Amino acid sequence: MNYDVIVIGGGLSGLTAASLLAKRGLKVAVVDRNYNPGGSCGTFRRGHVTFDVGSAMLYGFGEKGFNAHRFVFNCLEEPIDIIQHDLLYRVNYQDKRIPFYLDIERFVNELIGFFPDEADSIRRFYRDMEKLYDNVMVSTPNYTTPDETDPRTAMKSFFKHPLSYLKFLSYLNRSAESLLRKYFSNPAIFNFFDKLTSTYCYATVEEAPAILASVMFVDNHVGGSYYPAGSTVFLPGKLEKVIEEYGGDMILGREVEEILFRDEQPCGVRLDDGSSIEADYLIYSGTVWNLYGKLIDPKFSSEERRIWAEKQVPTYPSVVLYSVVDRKAIPEDTQPIEMLIGNPEALDESEVTVYILSVDDRTLCAEDEHTVTAIGPSFRDWPEAGTEAYEEAKAEETERLIRVLEKRFPGYRQALRYSELASPRTIERYTLKNGGAVAGPKQMLGQHMFKRLKTRTEWDNLFLCGESTVMGTGTPTVTTEGLSAANTLLKKLGKKAYVWRPGMTDYVRLVEKPYTRTQLYDTYPKEERKAMLQALRCLMCENPTCARSSEIDIRGIMRRVAVGNFSGAYKRWRELPVDESLLEDIETSCILYSEGEAAVAIREVLHFLKAANA
Repeated sequence: MNYDVIVIGGGLSGLTAASLLAKRGLKVAVVDRNYNPGGSCGTFRRGHVTFDVGSAMLYGFGEKGFNAHRFVFNCLEEPIDIIQHDLLYRVNYQDKRIPFYLDIERFVNELIGFFPDEADSIRRFYRDMEKLYDNVMVSTPNYTTPDETDPRTAMKSFFKHPLSYLKFLSYLNRSAESLLRKYFSNPAIFNFFDKLTSTYCYATVEEAPAILASVMFVDNHVGGSYYPAGSTVFLPGKLEKVIEEYGGDMILGREVEEILFRDEQPCGVRLDDGSSIEADYLIYSGTVWNLYGKLIDPKFSSEERRIWAEKQVPTYPSVVLYSVVDRKAIPEDTQPIEMLIGNPEALDESEVTVYILSVDDRTLCAEDEHTVTAIGPSFRDWPEAGTEAYEEAKAEETERLIRVLEKRFPGYRQALRYSELASPRTIERYTLKNGGAVAGPKQMLGQHMFKRLKTRTEWDNLFLCGESTVMGTGTPTVTTEGLSAANTLLKKLGKKAYVWRPGMTDYVRLVEKPYTRTQLYDTYPKEERKAMLQALRCLMCENPTCARSSEIDIRGIMRRVAVGNFSGAYKRWRELPVDESLLEDIETSCILYSEGEAAVAIREVLHFLKAANA
C-alpha cells in the first residue's frame, strides 16, 4: 500500500507528527514494533494494576511557558483530562527533603534555607534566569525546533528583547558549570545543581550546555508538572485516535528492518514479516544509531556520517523496578515524584527517581495499594537475556533497588506485594533504545543542539524527530520535535503549518485529585462510558489467551475503546472480524475468567462498536 507519509516509530514524537499530518489530510501510516503505541510514554498491566513504562514526569501542559503538549492538543482539537501535581517533585538530598514548589519565589526561599551562605546569589540567579526565560520563551510562543525556526520570526523575537537574546545565545557553547560559577562559590550548591541537570537531561553541569540549563532551571516552575488522568495510556492513545479518525493506519507489532530506496531516495520501508510499504515522505523518530547503523544501507550514506553517528555518546543505561506495596508503607505526605540522591559527590546507582503516581491517581491500583516505579542508572555488564546469569543479575538489581527504596520508605520490603525489573536489555527490546539508554545521545557539549541530528536530512523526503534530534530528551521536547517535523513537511507541500495564535480554544481539562474511578469518563454519554469502563478492564496481555483461536486483535480494540477511539477500534474489528458464534469462546478465554473473575465483556463492547458505527 502507498501512503503520503510513513512514520517510523510510535513514540510521542512520531505520534505527534503523524496526528498533525493526518489532520491536514495526508494519508499516514505509523509503524512501531510494540503492540501498544507510546514508546517510553506507554503503559502495561499486571493484574488490576496499571504501570507507566517510564515517561511519567510530564511537563508541557501548563497555560504558559514551554507548553508543547497543550499546544498540540489544542491544534488537534482533542480533549484530554490532566492532573496537576502540587509540587514539581521532591528531592531527597543529604537527609534533607527539598520540595520544588511551582512558585519560584517560594522555592528560592526553601533553597536558601539549605544554602544560607548563598542566599543573595540564589535570588540573583533565579531572578536573572526567570527574566531570560520570560523574554525568550514566554513573550512570543514558538513551537518549532531551532533548526527550523524562520529567520524573520527569530528576528522579530530578537528585537523585542535584544539583550536577553544576546545573553541566551552566548550560553550556546558554554557549560552549565560556567554559568553557575558567575553566581556561586559554595561547592555544595554545585553538587546540588549537578543532580538537577543529571535528572533533567542525563548530563552533569560540566557536560550540559548552559543554554539548556538556563531554560530547565526555570521552565518547570512556570509550567507545572502533570499526569494524564487514568494513566499515560491516554496521551499516546489520544494521538492514535486522531490519526485513525483522519484515515491513518497504525501498523503495530511490526518492526522496520530497512528503509527502502529508489533512485537514491527513500521510498518506503521493509518490515520484519517481509512485507513492504511505500510513501512519498518518511519521518523517522528513533535513535541516531539505529538510523545509520541498521535501517539505511551503507551504500546510501557516507562513511563520515556513519562514523559520526556511531561516536555519539549515549546516556547511561537504566533499570526500572515496577512494584506494588501496601498503601500504609508510603507516608501520607509523599509526593507523586520523589528523587532519591544517595551520593552528592558523583552520579552512581544510588540515584533513583521514584514515581508514585497513585498518590494523585487512584485509578491505577486498589485502594489499599500504591504503585511504585523506580528508575535509575545501571553500570554493570549485563549478560545475555534468557541465561541463568541474566536472571541472577536481575535478582541482584531488584534487591539493590529495594534497599534504596527501604531507606526512604522504612518497611518497604515487608509491604511489597509485587515487583518486576526491566533491565537495559528489556528497555532496548521494547523501545529500541540502544543499550537501554533511555534518553538517547547525551545532551553534552560537542553533541548538543545543532551538533545533533536535525529535522531535515541529506534526503529531501526523509525527516527526523525524537530524542536524537536538536532539542534532545523530555516529553515536551520530543513533542516539539514531532511538531517541527510535521510543519517542515507541511510547508514543503504548501499546506498550512500549525502556528500559535491568540485565543486558541483550550482542550486540556484539569481535574480534581486524588483522581478516582468515579471521575473516569464523566463527560461521556452513559453508553459510551459503560463500554469504556468495560474495555479498561482488559489486561492488554502480551500473549493474549483470548486470541489463541483467532487473529482478532482484542487487546488493540479494547485499548482504543478505553481512550474513546471508537472509530479506530471499529476499524480494527472490521480488519479481522470473526463469526458471532465464536465470540463467546473468545470471551471465556479471557485470562481474567481463567483466574476466577468476570471476563472482559468483549461481546458487549463489540456490539456497542457496531451500533455506534452503524
